[in-house]
Amino acid sequence: MLEVYSWATPNGHKVHIMLEECGLPYHVHGVDIGKGEQFEPEFLRISPNNKIPALRDPDGPDGEPITLFESGAILLYLAGKTGRFLPASVSGKYEVLQWLMFQMGSVGPMLGQAHHFRIYAPQKIDYAIERYTNEARRLYTVINKRLAHSPYIGASEYSIADMAIWPWLRSWRNQGVEMADFPHLKGWFDEIDKRPAVQRALTVLSERRRPVLDEQAREMLFGNTQYKRR
Repeated sequence: MLEVYSWATPNGHKVHIMLEECGLPYHVHGVDIGKGEQFEPEFLRISPNNKIPALRDPDGPDGEPITLFESGAILLYLAGKTGRFLPASVSGKYEVLQWLMFQMGSVGPMLGQAHHFRIYAPQKIDYAIERYTNEARRLYTVINKRLAHSPYIGASEYSIADMAIWPWLRSWRNQGVEMADFPHLKGWFDEIDKRPAVQRALTVLSERRRPVLDEQAREMLFGNTQYKRR
């Protein structure tokens, strides 16, 4: 039984989707990031960067337990463990990996900033809103162009690259994007949205997430608490 430490966010959804697609048995531990549970010593032992998700596999390589943090690393580990959703050929593998890195280096961080300055920042800073909204639209354009020539993000088949990118695009309105402006992306998005495993993954911990941030959550997510030495 895999142990997953997560929350109902795009980074958590990536791993939930992979687990559901592979049919792997797992037990999920909710890490309420609005209450500061990501700073607890027990969680920091497996995720030193105090971010979700994290994974513990009691039956890791050579039969020894392994713990992992960072969603991209977890997706790669699960792909290796199951032999699924990552091409076997060397060229196909790296085609997928470049788009996985694109998500980790660009889509997640930049769309996260768009969310922050458009929705959560206590002061509305026009420069920041314009910068990250424009970057969101640029990234959607990159993905749309890719999907004009490929049925999936990474390759001709559904892969961990699709699982990594798709959750981040669910909040396109909050990012200042019109999905209809990107028809190839929209077709791909709607297809993945219909996958039963994806729909199951979206329910994981969904009943515990609070849609409105209170002052405690704002402090835990954006305040000085995260900068304390531990």
